[in-house]
Amino acid sequence: MEFKDYYKVMGVEPDASAEDIKRAYRKLARKYHPDVSEDPNAEDRFKEIGEAYEVLKDPAKREEYDQLRKGGWRGGEEFRPPPGWGGADGRGGAGGFDFSGFGDGGGFGAEDAGGFSDFFESLFGGGGRQRRAHKGADVRARVEIDLETAYAGGTRRISLERPERAPDGSVQRKVRSMDVKIPAGMTEGRQIRLAGKGDPGPGNAPAGDLYLEIHITPHRLFEVDGKDVHLTLPLAPWEAALGAKVSVPTLAGKVEMNIPAGATSGQRLRLKGRGLPGKPAGDQYALLKIVAPKPENDAQQKSYEQMRDTFDFDPRAGMEAKA
Repeated sequence: MEFKDYYKVMGVEPDASAEDIKRAYRKLARKYHPDVSEDPNAEDRFKEIGEAYEVLKDPAKREEYDQLRKGGWRGGEEFRPPPGWGGADGRGGAGGFDFSGFGDGGGFGAEDAGGFSDFFESLFGGGGRQRRAHKGADVRARVEIDLETAYAGGTRRISLERPERAPDGSVQRKVRSMDVKIPAGMTEGRQIRLAGKGDPGPGNAPAGDLYLEIHITPHRLFEVDGKDVHLTLPLAPWEAALGAKVSVPTLAGKVEMNIPAGATSGQRLRLKGRGLPGKPAGDQYALLKIVAPKPENDAQQKSYEQMRDTFDFDPRAGMEAKA
C-alpha cells in the first residue's frame, strides 16, 4: 500500500492550526461533494479528503501520524507499518486506539464517501474495514424531474418501498416518503446521494446509501443535451429575409434575439450561458425554422403572387439528377 500525505491532501502545511485544517476541509468538501461536483474524480477526492480530516482533526491521531511521518515517509511511497505498530490488542495505533466510532458531528467524512483506505486501517485499526463488510446494501432509484426543476433546483417528494429494521430486529418492507433537495443545474443521469438511506445493515451496523438517478422529462419547447438547451424557433419569411429582433423563450424567461438578414431554415443561433447552470453554464441554441403563413384573403394571395413574379428564385436549383 502507499503512504498517504494527509497534509498534502488537505493542502495545508504540517504546522497548520486546527482552525486552518477545519477551514481547508470545509472548502474542499464543498468543492468535491459528489452530490454537487462535476469533477469526474469527485467521489474519490471527497473520500480522500474525509479520511485526511479524520486523522488531522483529532490531536491524538494527528500526533501518532506525525510521529510516523517524521520517520521519513513521503506520499506515494510503498508503506509497511513499522514492527510493533498496533499494540497488544491488534487494533492498530501505537497507543492501541480504537477509532471505529468517530465522526464529525454532522459533517462530511470518509464514512460518507464509502469507508477508509487500507493505509488508514493499518495505522488506526480495522473499524473501517468492518464497517465496509457489514454496512447495508446501497440502493439505487430513478427520479423524474421537469426541466424547470433541473434548471432552478427545488424539492421533490418521493416514495420508496424500503426495508426497515423493527425493534425486535426483524426487517420489514415499508413505503417511506421523503423530501429530496434537487440542486440547480442537474443534468440527465446525474446522481444524488443520500447517506444512510439504503438498506439497513445487520445488527447495529450502519445502513447503506440511497442513490437517486435524475431523469429529465420531455419538455414541450426545449430539448436537452448535457447542459445545453435546444429550441426550434419559428420565423416569418420577412423576419428571415429582412432581419428582425424577436422574443425568444429561455428557462430564465424571455430574451430578445437579433435575427440576421438572410437567415435560413436550419441555421443555429447561440444564446451563451442560457442553458443549465454550472461552471461553466450551458448554452441555448435556437434552430431557425421559416414558416410561411397561409393566405387568408385576396390581398394576401396577391402579395404571394407579386413575390413569385418579383423574385427570380428557384429553391430547388441544383437538384437535377445527373445522367
